[in-house]
Amino acid sequence: MDQITTALVGCGKAGEIHASALRDLPTSRFRAVCDRDKDSAEAFAERFGVRAYGDVAEMVSEEQVQAVCVATPHRAHAAPAISAATAGAHVLVEKPLAVTLADCDEVIASARAADVKLGVISQRRLYEPVQRVKRAIDEGKIGRPVLGTVVMLGWRDDEYFASDPWRGTWRGEGGGVLVNQAPHQLDLLQWFMGPIDEVYGYWGNLNHPRVEVEDTAVAVLRFRNGGMGSVVVSNSQKPGLYGKVHVHGENGASVGVQTDGGAMFIAGVTEILGPPITDLWTVPGEEDQLEHWQAEDRQDFMKADPIKHYHRIQIQDFLSAVIEDREPLVTGLEGRKTVELFTAIYRSQEIRGPVAFPVMQ
Repeated sequence: MDQITTALVGCGKAGEIHASALRDLPTSRFRAVCDRDKDSAEAFAERFGVRAYGDVAEMVSEEQVQAVCVATPHRAHAAPAISAATAGAHVLVEKPLAVTLADCDEVIASARAADVKLGVISQRRLYEPVQRVKRAIDEGKIGRPVLGTVVMLGWRDDEYFASDPWRGTWRGEGGGVLVNQAPHQLDLLQWFMGPIDEVYGYWGNLNHPRVEVEDTAVAVLRFRNGGMGSVVVSNSQKPGLYGKVHVHGENGASVGVQTDGGAMFIAGVTEILGPPITDLWTVPGEEDQLEHWQAEDRQDFMKADPIKHYHRIQIQDFLSAVIEDREPLVTGLEGRKTVELFTAIYRSQEIRGPVAFPVMQ
């Protein structure tokens, strides 16, 4: 099987990125889109030359869809993912997998029961500076990773929150900076450091009075390997500054990546403001490589639209995983880890104490 029939659920801003990839990738036969808003679905379908549906199961059945991308608002990820899997389609979900652990587990269980692949978008894993950090850790260049830090300082204004009715609400978005902007960095922290043992966190809304959800969160973490970590994420810095993930090893060496320069991009609205770059590297014997790698990183950034490019690579990986009958780059279980972490941070403030892992529903 060299090509598979694909479809999209969710005809919004993120859906544009997925649809472009599904249309252009050689392994994809893009056939249909689905959205609860009939007019949006039909207009979207006309632009991409596919059919429009209002029901996921009907779409999968009538079009004989083999793989579905889900790019709906966050709280609406679970239902279409479950419907698609139950109907027999492999499913790739935009981050986060869901906004609750219960929903995550239901999606994962549905995929297992139907014997279909389940993947979650986390395209920053594919950035070359991120890959460089991961390789250094896996090759033992810093020894055991003992300290990991996430700092993401961005900005979202009132116009952003007004751009879609679900944004900035607990009911529609399921959370704020932890659910929407920070999942990429939370994913990378665990990918680099390994399983978490315990989290203590705080969160709040510091300067967005018209918004329900948190715009800032901080946490301290203890990892199963004995290491420690910290998370500082916020949408309250104007202009947005950066997103960074740094890892320090037991041999004293440090490696790190600036995943975002300025505020994180808004899918379908704004551009990436600065290239992902290797911004910290003290591996013995490789200290002089930092400037060289940064030059390479900046050149890579200019070669293609990074928003579409890395989504396209991950979507291609997922389609290849279906064709080759292997696990995708980021599985449903991997995606669940991010939800588990932000759930623990929310819960820690609620109980005014640390939250042990695994986090119960």
